[in-house]
Order: sequence, then structure tokens, then C-alpha cells
Amino acid sequence: MSANIDQANAEFWNELCGSQLAESLGLNDHSPNSLRKFDDAYFEMYPYLLPFIGPERWKGKKVLEIGLGFGSLGQRIAEAGADYYGLDIAENPVRMINQRMELIGRPKLAKVGSAKSIPFPNETFDAVVSIGCLHHTGDLQRCVQEVERVLKPAGTAFVMVYNKFSYREWSRRPWPTFRNAIVGSRKRIRSGLENAARGEYDANSKGESAPETVITSKSELRRMFCGFESIRIQKQNCDHFIRKQQIKIHRSKLLPTLGRWMGLDLYAEAVKSKATSVRRAA
Repeated sequence: MSANIDQANAEFWNELCGSQLAESLGLNDHSPNSLRKFDDAYFEMYPYLLPFIGPERWKGKKVLEIGLGFGSLGQRIAEAGADYYGLDIAENPVRMINQRMELIGRPKLAKVGSAKSIPFPNETFDAVVSIGCLHHTGDLQRCVQEVERVLKPAGTAFVMVYNKFSYREWSRRPWPTFRNAIVGSRKRIRSGLENAARGEYDANSKGESAPETVITSKSELRRMFCGFESIRIQKQNCDHFIRKQQIKIHRSKLLPTLGRWMGLDLYAEAVKSKATSVRRAA
């Protein structure tokens, strides 16, 4: 099952995450000018992302990004002076970020690999960044353990996963969401989304849904990071709000309110203990 998911993800994510945004911007190449236009639009769409990561905090530090997408965040981290490494299950995102590194005169240190078995030694990195990736792997808990393993003592993990109790879930799947809220604390309920629901979160240009997507609650995420010294979790992101197909409120207006209360995404900043025994996922 794990190998099947890895293969399916390698094929699906070969279409760069962000390709549809690039198409909407009329960008059809990866020239420096086109990448700059894409990045401006990307960070305008997610204005909380750079403040959350704080690329300038990692100048001179060793940083691993897992799940590379169009490479916007990775380039900002490298430009801020970090010793940047990348990892992705698919080849094209790795090519993209290495192309970006070449453009800015930085080493091309991204490689193809699985977050469930990170191909780096124990206690290698000062920070690990993974935005919207680990919930697609088929084993989120194992990925968190691997992130912990490759972090140095007192290193920081920045992880974004989808929120099980977002406004989208309450409005589109009220009964399963209610059942999770009431029963979930006492009984494990499958958090993997069905095909149609996965397509609401991630779909390629053919309209195909991501092979695997799980949604997670804050309490579940805290338990996954139980081996860390501390964790802070914030909610971010939301859809446009449409009422009776006549009134549309743009998501940019809703990000400070709906996005923070019932956001689509959970952003976790977790600090590894200064004296943590190394453990590898079984």
C-alpha cells in the first residue's frame, strides 16, 4: 500500500503544485521574470506564510524543505542566507527548485525521496519546513517521526496540514465533521478523504484528485508531535464566501476572521527537545 501511494504521488505531483495559478497569470515559461510574477501572486495569496516561516531567522542555518511545489518558498529561504536542501517525491518539483537555485547562484541540493524515510542522517537540520505535503503521504505520523529524527536538538519543524474542523468541512460534510467532533476523542475515525473531497483540496489540470489526503485536528496534531518540547498551532486560509450565488466575499477579506477561526489549514511550529533520544519510524 505504501509503495503504491508513493508511486501515485510521484506521478500526480510531477505536475507542479501551483501550475494552475501560473496558467491563470498567463505564465508559460520558467524564466526569472515569470517566476518573479508567480512568486508575487503566490505570497499575496498566502500573506501569512513568510511571517510564519521567518526566512531571515535561518541565515547560516541548515534547512530542509519537504514538498517543493513551484519553489517559491524554497527560493526565499535560500535568498535569506540559509543552507537550503529540498526533498520531494516527484522529479519535476526537484528540477524546478534546483533551477531556481542555479538562477540565484546557490548549490543545487534538492533530491527525490520520501518523507516517510528522509534520506539524511540523524540530527542534520536546524529547521524542517513542510507546507501542504505530509498529509498526502499515507502516513503522517511516520513523517513527523522522521522530521524529528533529522532535526538537531532544539531544531524547529514548520508543518502545514489540512484542518479537520474547517468551515469547508462543517459546511460541505456536516455529519462526518460532527461525528468526528463528538466521537473522535474517544474512538479513532478514519480521516482520509474520499476522491471527490480530495479534489476540493488538490486536483491537477485533468481534474484528477490527489491520490491520498488526510485531514487532522489540533489535538491529533499535538499528539503526533508529543516527542517535541513545544508546539504552537494556528489556523489560516479560507475559501471565498458565496451566499445565494449573488453575494461573494473575496477570501482576502476573510483571512483575518474566518481564516483564523475555522481555517482550512493548521500551521504548526514545533521545537524539538534540546536533549532528545533519536528515534526512527518503525
